[in-house]
Amino acid sequence: MSIESTLLQRCDSKCELCAASQHLDIFAVPPESEASADRSVMICATCRSQVSQPETLDTNHWRCLHDSMWSPYPAVQVMAWRMLNHLSSETWAQDLLDQMYMDDETLEWAKEGLPEEDDDTPPTLDCNGTPLKAGDTVTLIKDLVVKGAGFTAKRGTAVRNISLPSNPEHIEGRINGTRVVLLSCYMKKS
Repeated sequence: MSIESTLLQRCDSKCELCAASQHLDIFAVPPESEASADRSVMICATCRSQVSQPETLDTNHWRCLHDSMWSPYPAVQVMAWRMLNHLSSETWAQDLLDQMYMDDETLEWAKEGLPEEDDDTPPTLDCNGTPLKAGDTVTLIKDLVVKGAGFTAKRGTAVRNISLPSNPEHIEGRINGTRVVLLSCYMKKS
């Protein structure tokens, strides 16, 4: 059976990312250069053009990832993770990234295709000067009033699976189910 027929059967003749049923084509998930059924996805022309030219990204088109990120196929999971990561400045995309789970091997594959980070940005440091990375768990070192949410985050509260915005003095995370931006100087890496 050819790769195309295998993928069409696997995806029920629909785009594996947005479920469109027209203009489907095989897309080898980078860094793969040659298509194989395990390392490829069947995507529509709209998804392909936006993946290939990220500057043309229509963020609302990618809301479809809330379904495709749960695909049992690693290649689809990798593409969903990469697009959500690219859209992580959008609250809904960051929420989906927080929910997404992939095994370690699939996550490594997903990270392989990301462009290298610029090293000229200063690192985000906790109150002790320890560098923080996305996905770390931090603990509050003092009570903080969360403006707009109507509660106070108590000292010792753990904030898991943080994300790092462009400002190195801030972190983003969830406290009491609310997504908040916090100053890293009030955090201690756990």
